[in-house]
Amino acid sequence: MKCRRCGAQISDDAAYCSACGEPTAERGDDGSETNFGLHTVSESKPEASVAYAGFWLRAVAWVVDMFLLGVVVGIFILNPLLPRAGISPDNPKAVFNTGNPQVLAINLLVLMAEWCYFGLLESSPWQASVGKRLLGLYVTDQQGKRVSFARASGRFWGMYLSTLTIGIGYLMAGFTPRKQALHDLLAKCLVLKKTSRRK
Repeated sequence: MKCRRCGAQISDDAAYCSACGEPTAERGDDGSETNFGLHTVSESKPEASVAYAGFWLRAVAWVVDMFLLGVVVGIFILNPLLPRAGISPDNPKAVFNTGNPQVLAINLLVLMAEWCYFGLLESSPWQASVGKRLLGLYVTDQQGKRVSFARASGRFWGMYLSTLTIGIGYLMAGFTPRKQALHDLLAKCLVLKKTSRRK
């Protein structure tokens, strides 16, 4: 079907237009509102709307996520395993300067922890990491649907490409029409901000 506001072609079961954010709910002759294929929204309840999440909101969410990951990784991976690799917990930076197999294994464990954190949470019913959820952000595909673990994983690994561009891939979220960073474009995802309004 087509969006009633901008005319863009959208999926029949989408909750909103992926181009302009207009909800697909329509008001009937009796004053009630119906939504194509997803849910019914009564006139007396707030109607969910969407907006693309900007660069700075996403940056704050990332800082929150990195702090939480740092705490979890420190407690469950670094503190118990660094002494076994011959590295003092007081000098965790040595993990990046030592190339012995045990240290490489620790780095892989940290990477896997990050992958599971973002991949599982962003493909869960939350559709968001903890940082994103705290700021009212969530990840969808380009039709506004929940992403699979495979797509969330592709988005996570794509972040390394955004990093390899000296951060330009992240900055793209401030300039692209739908606020997509390079890894969002590669995984065909959107990061949206939850809003509410009354009709």
